[in-house]
Order: sequence, then C-alpha cells, then structure tokens
Amino acid sequence: MDRRRLVAALVERVQENDVFEDRRGFLLGLRVLSTQATRTRGPAPDKRVWVSPVSYLLVETGTYTFPIRSDKLTMTVKVSQELADVQSEFQRIQVLDTEVFGRILLLDGHIQLSELDEKAYHESLVHIPLAAVPEPRRALVVGGGDGGVIRELCRYPSITRIDLVEIDAKVVEVSRQHLPTVSNGAFDDPRVHLQIADAFPYVKGDLEPYDLIVIDATDTYEDEEGEISESLFTDAFYADCLRILSPNGFVVTQADNLLFCPYSLEEIEANLRRTFPFVGHYWGMVPSFGGFSGYVWAGHGPLQPTKPQLPGLRYLDPSKFALAFSPLQF
Repeated sequence: MDRRRLVAALVERVQENDVFEDRRGFLLGLRVLSTQATRTRGPAPDKRVWVSPVSYLLVETGTYTFPIRSDKLTMTVKVSQELADVQSEFQRIQVLDTEVFGRILLLDGHIQLSELDEKAYHESLVHIPLAAVPEPRRALVVGGGDGGVIRELCRYPSITRIDLVEIDAKVVEVSRQHLPTVSNGAFDDPRVHLQIADAFPYVKGDLEPYDLIVIDATDTYEDEEGEISESLFTDAFYADCLRILSPNGFVVTQADNLLFCPYSLEEIEANLRRTFPFVGHYWGMVPSFGGFSGYVWAGHGPLQPTKPQLPGLRYLDPSKFALAFSPLQF
C-alpha cells in the first residue's frame, strides 16, 4: 500500500469510531503522516479520547490536554509515546513521554509529576519542614506511591524508619517500571516500609510518634467529585495526625497551585487551624503544575527552618529557600 492509501485508511479508521481506543502505535503513525493526510483528504477530524471531564488526547495532533484549574485553565503537551495506561481499582494511571516535560505521570487525567521539575516539587515538600527538625528519626508518607518523597527522606542518615502508606499498588508498580529515576532505588532502602492501605484508618492505629508526616495525596479538584483522597482532608484525619506527631515534628501537605487555585491552599490551611496550634504555608516553582505549587505545614510549634545543608539538591538552594516564604507577587 502506497503512502497516500495508507494515510487514507488511517483517517477512515478514526472516522468510523466515536471514541478511538486502539491508540498504541497507530496514534504515532497518524501523527507522523498527518501532513500527507491533510493534503490528500483535508483536515483530520477532531477526535478526542477523553480521560476525565477536562483531560483528553487529541488524535489529530498527538497532543494531550490536562487541567491546571478545571476547564478554566488547561495545559497541552505534545506526546511522543504512551508508556502506560492502566485502570486500577481506584483510578486511571498514565505515563506519557512528552517533548517538553519528559515523562509525566497522570492520575485520572491530572498531572502528578514530570521528569523536568519533580525534584523542585519533592525537595520543597520534604526538606523545608525537615530543616526545622533536629535529627529526625521517623517519617510517615501518605500517598506518594511514585517514590519521590521517600527518595528525599532517604538522604537523612538520622532517619531510621519511613512508613509509606499508599492506597493504590498500581501507582507504585507503574512508577517503578516507567519512572525509575523518581524513586531512584528508595523502595529498596531497608528503612522504607511500604504498606498498601488506606491512610485514614492507618493513622488511627497505635503508632509511635513521627517527626514528619508528609501528605502527598491527590488534590480534591474543582467541579469534580469522588476523589479517593477526600477523607485525607478532614478534621478527623488531621486530629489523628496531631496525635501521632512528635513534639518537635511537623505535618506538611501539598496544596495545589496557590496562584490559579488559591481556594485549595486556603481551605487546607483553614481546616488544619481547627486542629493544630501552629499552621502556615510556603511555595515552590513547578512549571508542569502551571508554574507554582503551594504547601501547608502544621505542628505543635512554629516552623523555624534553617537553610537545608544537604548536598546534591537540584532545586532547593538558598535563594529558592528564601523565595518559598516570600509573598507571591501576583
């Protein structure tokens, strides 16, 4: 079959399906030959493979659109390869290789991390609160099945135990297979104890105090319902976190994009203030999240961190550390 007939056949296959499911290989072929298809048959149809109410793959261009703030603000990236598309018991898990961000992880069509800037997100999440904890010993990670948080925690020789409680085993499996640099071997560290479980009942157990509790769960999204992490943003969950927190320890949670989604940070901060005596926030620059990521901390006392002294950090230098606590100038 010559090139013109091949292109025509590809376009006709798309036209015959309302939602095209057989994406592997064929999508890339369609993208490569789209110029010839336009010449011979006119513009290819607007065929969207929907992942969530906002996220979709556009067959014609080989691009993927995901939300920064529901349908009010989205980001579109060129996809060079789909590496994983798995439906777990809880959510749809995708790993895409993009031309700008490298590999990205999406859960139900929402961006979770990219190879380009995940170190900025994870270093800010972990090292800023730990800079206020002398000689941390025990850490709890809620969510974080991609392994980025435990990678950063494993930098501390004083830490003797890291409990990672992730509800979805498939997130761990897919991340270890397709995003190995994110965990960078941390799952094999003997201090890391992975538990596939719901963190809401887990924190009600008889647990030794933790010096840091990191809540790296998915957001509760505007205009969407039924997120699996909803129970982790409640007074009951926060009260249990306070109970199992050491006197000098801190809870820290990601809090979405504080510029475009300020309601997320404001709500989390207000909820934590009902339980914890000291609460505050800071931020970091994460381009794949729409430019910024907010973080909320809470503890028995104020967060008074010194500048992190750990070698080998990619993002968190003294200037970024100072910037994290400065007002956002927008």
